[in-house]
Amino acid sequence: MEVVVLGIDLGKNSCSVVGLDQAGRVVLRRRMRRESVIKLGASLPACTMAMEACCGAHHLGRILEAQGHKVRLMSPEYVRPYVKAQKNDDRDAEAIAEAATRPTMRFVELKDEEQLDMQTLHRARDRLVGERTALINQLRAILLERGITAPQGRRKLAMWLDLARSNGELLLGRRVAVLIEDMQAQ
Repeated sequence: MEVVVLGIDLGKNSCSVVGLDQAGRVVLRRRMRRESVIKLGASLPACTMAMEACCGAHHLGRILEAQGHKVRLMSPEYVRPYVKAQKNDDRDAEAIAEAATRPTMRFVELKDEEQLDMQTLHRARDRLVGERTALINQLRAILLERGITAPQGRRKLAMWLDLARSNGELLLGRRVAVLIEDMQAQ
C-alpha cells in the first residue's frame, strides 16, 4: 500500500482519513483521533498531506511537515466541488485528497505560532469592537425611545452623556438611569 496523497477531514474529536495511490485509487480509509493521525503520519513515507484550512489545521500541518510530509491546506470552498454524492466525513476526506492533486488548486500557506497569535488578537479585538458598537447603538435607541437624540460615535456619546447629566437634561426614571450608567461603564 503506497499512499501518495492523504486527505484528512478534521473534526473536533475524530478525523476521517483517505489515502490515494499514484493512480488516484483509494487504498486507505479510516476514522481516527488527531493523535492517531500524527502516529499514522510518522509511520508513512513522505507524501502529500491535504486538509481544509480550518481550526487546528495549521497546528497539525506543522507537526506533519516536521515529519517530512508535504502539507497542503485548501479553502473549504475549493474542496466542495470534489465531494461525490451525499456529504459525509469519509467523502469529504476523499474530496480533499482529490482536490490536492489538481494542478490549478490554490493552497493556503501554513501559519506559524506568531502569525496565529496575531490572527487571534485581531479576531478578539474585532469581537470586542462589535460588542461595543452594539452596546452604543442600544444605548442610543433607549434614549431615542424617550425622545432624547444622542450623537453618534463613542467619544461624542460619552461627552454628551456626561454633559447632559451635569446640566440635569437627562430626566429618566431611576431604573433606566442606572441601566444607562451600567451600559456606559461597560
